[in-house]
Amino acid sequence: MIKKIDENILNLIDRFDEIPEERKILLDKFADFISDLLDENKEVKLTYICTHNSRRSHMCQIWALTAAEYFGVKTIKSFSGGTEITAFNQNAVHAVKKFGFSVNKKDEANNPLYLVAYSSNREPIECFSKLYSDKSNPQNDFVAIMTCSQAEENCPIVFGSIKRFSIQYDDPKIFDGTEHEEEKYSERFEQVGIETLYAFSKI
Repeated sequence: MIKKIDENILNLIDRFDEIPEERKILLDKFADFISDLLDENKEVKLTYICTHNSRRSHMCQIWALTAAEYFGVKTIKSFSGGTEITAFNQNAVHAVKKFGFSVNKKDEANNPLYLVAYSSNREPIECFSKLYSDKSNPQNDFVAIMTCSQAEENCPIVFGSIKRFSIQYDDPKIFDGTEHEEEKYSERFEQVGIETLYAFSKI
């Protein structure tokens, strides 16, 4: 684990008390379901879904693999997708870098590929905007996690999923272009981190 990430994770773990009780109930149900799959020696595939696959779903994908590594939860694979294709938002990318992740932008396309690393000993996470049904994502036997209300409403059925959870986060997009932009993106990234670390600590 990259040293700065490891240090910042300790700070997030100290903030588990910030999670509202109703959220902990939801996260506990998620953790219990993942634990049951692992007890059955099944590979766990998590696909985080948001409308544009530009902010929250990427944050969740990154944190799921990081939390799994931190707590030694094996056979976890994490993916993200949307109901539309845009790009991994620059403000979200900045929040990921600011926390301590290594981020390598591979091209200058409208929808560039980013390689996000939490450890020098693990393959980096490939991040780019895509449909949740993209060929790079699992097509069957995955757990669908809806991270925004629009995706929840627009996808009444997520074909191929074995279970669906609605773990929604407020969109930091509303602060784009304001003096609070950087603060709010970091705040959202840390909230996702706190809750994902909490869930994986229960697995």
